[in-house]
Amino acid sequence: MNQQNILWTPLDEFIENSNLKKYERWLEKQYGLKFSSYMELWEWSVQNTEQFWESLWDYFEIIHHSPYNKVLSSYDMPGARWFEGATLNYAEHIFRMKSDDRPALQFRSESGRNETVSWHELEQKVSAVRSFLVKEGIGKGDRVAAYIPNIPEAIILFLAVNSLGAVWSCCSPDFGVSTVIDRFSQIEPTLLFATTGYIYGGKTFSRASEIESITEGVESIRKTIRIPYAGSGGDGEWDEIISGDGGSLDFTPVEFNDPIWVLYSSGTTGRPKAITHCHGGVLLEHLKYLHFHNDVKPGENFFWYTTTGWMMWNFMQASLLAGATAVLYDGSAGHPNLNTFWKMSAELPIHHFGTSAPYLTACMKQELKPAIDFNLSNLRSIGSTGAPLPPEAFDWVYESISEDVWLCSMSGGTDMCTAFVGGCPYEPVRRGRIQNRCLGADLHAFSEKGEPITGSLGEMVIQKPMPSMPVFFWGDKNHERYKASYFETFEGKWRHGDWISIYENGSVVIQGRSDATLNRKGIRIGTAEIYAVLDQMEGIRDSLIVNIEQEDGRDTMPLFVVLDDGVGLEEINPKIKKELKAQCSPRHLPDEVIAVQAIPYTLSGKKMEVPVKKALMGMDIKKAMNKDAMKNPEAMEVFIEMGKGLVGQRNV
Repeated sequence: MNQQNILWTPLDEFIENSNLKKYERWLEKQYGLKFSSYMELWEWSVQNTEQFWESLWDYFEIIHHSPYNKVLSSYDMPGARWFEGATLNYAEHIFRMKSDDRPALQFRSESGRNETVSWHELEQKVSAVRSFLVKEGIGKGDRVAAYIPNIPEAIILFLAVNSLGAVWSCCSPDFGVSTVIDRFSQIEPTLLFATTGYIYGGKTFSRASEIESITEGVESIRKTIRIPYAGSGGDGEWDEIISGDGGSLDFTPVEFNDPIWVLYSSGTTGRPKAITHCHGGVLLEHLKYLHFHNDVKPGENFFWYTTTGWMMWNFMQASLLAGATAVLYDGSAGHPNLNTFWKMSAELPIHHFGTSAPYLTACMKQELKPAIDFNLSNLRSIGSTGAPLPPEAFDWVYESISEDVWLCSMSGGTDMCTAFVGGCPYEPVRRGRIQNRCLGADLHAFSEKGEPITGSLGEMVIQKPMPSMPVFFWGDKNHERYKASYFETFEGKWRHGDWISIYENGSVVIQGRSDATLNRKGIRIGTAEIYAVLDQMEGIRDSLIVNIEQEDGRDTMPLFVVLDDGVGLEEINPKIKKELKAQCSPRHLPDEVIAVQAIPYTLSGKKMEVPVKKALMGMDIKKAMNKDAMKNPEAMEVFIEMGKGLVGQRNV
C-alpha cells in the first residue's frame, strides 16, 4: 500500500495528548515498560495477558468492594474466569464521573423532542426507579426486560437495574411480538417496561396490542409498566415511579463474573442465542476501548446512531464511563433527509460521531457535502461498524467531511459487546482498512490448516481469552450451543466467523462473514469485495451475492441487485462485469445478474446472505424462518420461490 492510500496521519500533538500515550507513560512509571510503536505495545498486551488486564484494573482505579484472588483462573476457552473474588458494580463507575459542568445526556428525536439531562436529574431518576424495583422485590440476578426505543428513559432504567446487580435485557419496539417472546422467554424476566409507541420515518406506531401479547406470551412477567411515548399515554404508574424520592443512590456489589445483561443473536432462522456478559468483563473492555481506541475525553459529546436492539446501544454506555455526554437519537437516519445527523453534529456539537457503514455509504451515494453545509470543526472522530466500510466511503469522508477527522472503522459484535479491531491514535488511516487490532485481543487470520497467516484472507481467530467473552448463553445446558458457536472449528480457540486479512503494518480488512464466503473455483472471495465495487456504481441501490455449490462439484454465483427507477438490467449488466473485472478479477464476475425488489435484512441491518443461499439450494427454511426477526420478511419470499424452482436442476 503506497502513500497515496494514507488518508490521515495523526499529528505529534494528537499522539502526545492521547489517552493511550498517557497510559504508556503510566506503564513506564509503574512497570518500567517502554514501547517504540503501537505494534510493540499490542504484542506485550497479548503475550502478557494477566499483566495487561491487571494493569487496566490499576490504571482505571476499579472500584471494588472485595479484592480478587487471581487475575485469570486458566487460559481454557470456554471456561476462563477473571478476577475471581472481586466484587464491583458497572453503574457505580458511571456515576463516579458525574459533574455539574456538563450534562449526562443529550437527547434528540425526529419528532422534535429535545432534552438535556443533567447528572443531578439522572441520579435522582435512577434512584427513584431503583427504589421502585426494590419494592417489587428485584435484586441481584433477577432479570428485568424493556421494550423501548433509544430515549433517556432507557438509560435510566438500565442504570437502575444495574445498580441493584439485576440483569438487563432489551428489545427495540420495532421488533415483532414473536421475536420479543423468543428472546425474553429464555431469561424469564419478572418485570417488563415498555413504551406505548414509537416514531420512525415521520410516522407514529402504537405498541399497545404488542405489549399485551408479549406480557401474555412471557409467562414469567408478573407486572408491566407502560411508559407514555410517541403520543400514546401510559397508565400513570411510570410518572409516579420516576418522580418518586429514592434517596441517595446506592450500588449493590456483584461478583466480577456475574451477568450484567443478555444480548441476542439475530434469530432469523432459529432460536436466538441469549448471549450473557459479565459486569467486570464489560467494564474493563469498555474503559479500554473508549479511552485508548476512541480517545474519548471528559466533557466531549459522544454520539452513536443505534437502536436499543443493537449491541452498540449497550456499548454507548461506555461514553459515560469516559466522562463524556452521551448523545441519544430516536428515529430514522433519513428523516427528513440524510443531513439530519450532520446538522445535529454542528449544533450540539458532536465530538465523536458513530454510525453504521451503510449510513456513510448512503451519504456518499447521495453526494452529500456536510463540510460545505455545516460547521463540523469540533468533530474529532467518526466511528463506523456493522458492515465493512468500502474504500470509496473512506474517500468520501475525507473529501466531504474533513481532512482532519479521525476515521475509526471498527469491528466486533454482539458476542463480545466491544470491538476486536478498531481505532489507534498512533497509526495512519489507510484507505479501506481498519487501523489495527485492539489491545488484549490476540487475534489472527487462520488458514484452513489452523495456522496464522499474514497478508491473505483467513478465518478471524482469537487465541487467548478476553474478559468480555460471554460467561454463558442463558439456558444453554453444558455450554453446548456456546461451544458449537465458537470452538468447534479450532479446538480451544475462538473462531469468530469473520473473513479477515491482517497486514504486516497491523492494518486489517474484513471481507464479510466466513459462512457467506464465495468459494469460487477454489479461490475464496469475501462478499465485501464485491459490495465495495457495487456500492459506488450509479443505478444500483442495493445488492446481495451468494455462491451455490452443486453436487457434481460445480458452482454457480448469482448476483441480486435492486436497481434505481428507470435503470434496466441490459444497461447495468455490462457495467457490473466491467467494474468487477477491472477492480477485482474475472473470478469475481457473477454467473447471472438478477433484479429483485428488495434485499432481505435482519432487524440489526445485516444482509441475510446465508438464509438466501439456503433458500436457493432448495432447503426448507420457511418453517424455521422468524419473520418478526427480519426487517423486511417479504423480501425473502422471492428467494424461497426461486429455490423451489431450482430443486432438481440446481442451476440459476
